[in-house]
Amino acid sequence: MAVSGKVRGLRAAGGVLMLAAALAAAGCASGLGGGPYSREEARRMMTVQYGVVEAVRPVQLEGTKSPLGAGAGAVVGGVAGSGVGGGRGQIVGATVGAVAGGLAGAAVEEVATRTPGVEVTVRLENGRVIAVVQEDQGEGFRLGERVRVVNDGGTTRVAR
Repeated sequence: MAVSGKVRGLRAAGGVLMLAAALAAAGCASGLGGGPYSREEARRMMTVQYGVVEAVRPVQLEGTKSPLGAGAGAVVGGVAGSGVGGGRGQIVGATVGAVAGGLAGAAVEEVATRTPGVEVTVRLENGRVIAVVQEDQGEGFRLGERVRVVNDGGTTRVAR
């Protein structure tokens, strides 16, 4: 009977981890590409420069590192660790499991939310050369293509 309860606890904790991973992935839906704008960017003056694409290089954008992944991992690890031993052994197992689970959950979240990006090098009309890294949303920038570089003083993006 005790084993059955622990299995149910592990299943519930696994569900929490899956929910946390889904929430973390949804949390980065605002996008880092050339198209999506955050609400804060609306109605803000932006400078526009034109240039020509000189190079395009694929890059990897690191994933999110929120407390959500670590928290969910700690719950799963704590529940799993509490099944070890009895008495104080359970407390130690739960503590060690929670710490290890928290570290593992944070790592899983970071890997699961990584996205492909692109580094676009642009020669502006004034001769200055810049590189902008943004999420790859399938724009397919081509060498020699004329593009717009939009900047609001904090965020820069390359667009057609």
